[in-house]
Amino acid sequence: MAVQGLCLRVATLLTGLLECLGFAGILFGWASLVFVFKMEHYFEDLCEPNAELMGNATEQADCRAQDERFSLIFTLATFINNFMTFPTGYIFDRFKTTVARLVAIFLYTSATLTIAFTSAESALLLFLAMPMLTMGGILFLITNLQVGNLFGKHRSTIITLYNGAFDSSSAVFLIIKLLYEQGISLRASFLFLSVCSAWHIGRTFFLMPRGHIPYPLPPNYHYGLCSGNGSTEEEKADEPDKVERRSKEHLSLDEIPGPGQQQTPHSFWRYAFSRRFACHLVWLSVIQLWNYLFIGTLNSLLTNLASGDRALVSTYTNAFAITQFFGVLCAPWNGLLMDWLKQKYQREAGKTDSSASVVALYSMVPSLALTSLLCLGFALCASVPVLSLQYLTFILQVVSRSFLYGSNAAFLTLVFPSEHFGKLFGLVMALSAIVSLLQFPIFTLIKGPLQNDPFAVNMTLVLITLLTFIHPFLVYRECQGQKGSPSAAA
Repeated sequence: MAVQGLCLRVATLLTGLLECLGFAGILFGWASLVFVFKMEHYFEDLCEPNAELMGNATEQADCRAQDERFSLIFTLATFINNFMTFPTGYIFDRFKTTVARLVAIFLYTSATLTIAFTSAESALLLFLAMPMLTMGGILFLITNLQVGNLFGKHRSTIITLYNGAFDSSSAVFLIIKLLYEQGISLRASFLFLSVCSAWHIGRTFFLMPRGHIPYPLPPNYHYGLCSGNGSTEEEKADEPDKVERRSKEHLSLDEIPGPGQQQTPHSFWRYAFSRRFACHLVWLSVIQLWNYLFIGTLNSLLTNLASGDRALVSTYTNAFAITQFFGVLCAPWNGLLMDWLKQKYQREAGKTDSSASVVALYSMVPSLALTSLLCLGFALCASVPVLSLQYLTFILQVVSRSFLYGSNAAFLTLVFPSEHFGKLFGLVMALSAIVSLLQFPIFTLIKGPLQNDPFAVNMTLVLITLLTFIHPFLVYRECQGQKGSPSAAA
């Protein structure tokens, strides 16, 4: 039975990794798909002949309006991707895993079928299809993040691995682009993605629990093929003690009860309005805006730097998509760092009076700071208008992005109560979505008044990026201020 349970958990882990890698975050390969859409003449009627180059109007048409339309679709989709995470997180918390996954499958299949049967004449349907695609993908990710609970001390590594796979799934649109160049139609590729829904359904009922995977994991926990109800009697019996332990572990540093005081559980909104959550929201929003702006405007950026050379744009687009695939290899290093630091501080905490909350916070500081540093490097490289330098930009972007979402999910799971994870994860993504809406007016500003010169905007965003270092600094200060915390030598 133990061997069967281990095999089931490994199967859940690997199929979840495949699901995130092949489906969850494919929207972020947008640059590759835009290239195909342009070849299919989507929104080409928005292009206007360039008055200065009328002799070669076909190749030198002014397609700023077309680029803005694609940018608007991506802005809307990324906004929905984040903003709808709050209600989808509520669905996951309230209705549990099976219902959440069935909603995801419905949205994802509807989106892929819509794209499959869309043409240049009905291109406006992309405004509906892309948001549905990203909503289904984020629900796949949310329901898979709990798989880390099955593997105890490797929890952070698995969470960051799944987030890395989410990033790497953007390479799917590169595969679709390469297949298109080999004669495989866009319709055939998206019909294949639609058919894969049968696999998602099978995984939902046989390899995932109906409810939530608890943490810490109760003895003899069964789910999926081993249990029809996604829970065990042992889990239910242990629930009161588990919730009490979890509540103690995740009390904010200013909420730890003193001697003789009664511990009282705090509501979701108490955590949502905490300074810790607010700082994390600013950190996520700024770095995410940089990533979304870069991905959404990459095709236009490369076209300008390559002076309209379509073959050169295709080469750099492929290079970008290939680097995105390696996000799944970058993200686990962040998780390994956090797991190693957490175990190190836990050993030190055994010799002091440090709480589990302080240990969790300490383990997050290097990850948060490193993510900010990587984003700063990526932002500086992206601001230099040299085409060959963009190879380095691509590398820094994929590493910073894989660290970003891994750190975000790990921070929320380690620092706040797990019973509020879905709602807190959804809330931080929803609020950061509002900030991400700035990418479209920024793109319009660059294309219009700034005459395709993004230098001033980029330098402003670089300065704003420096603000993200405040978050790890405040977390470190918070730990240092707690009596009996581990040594800051790390």
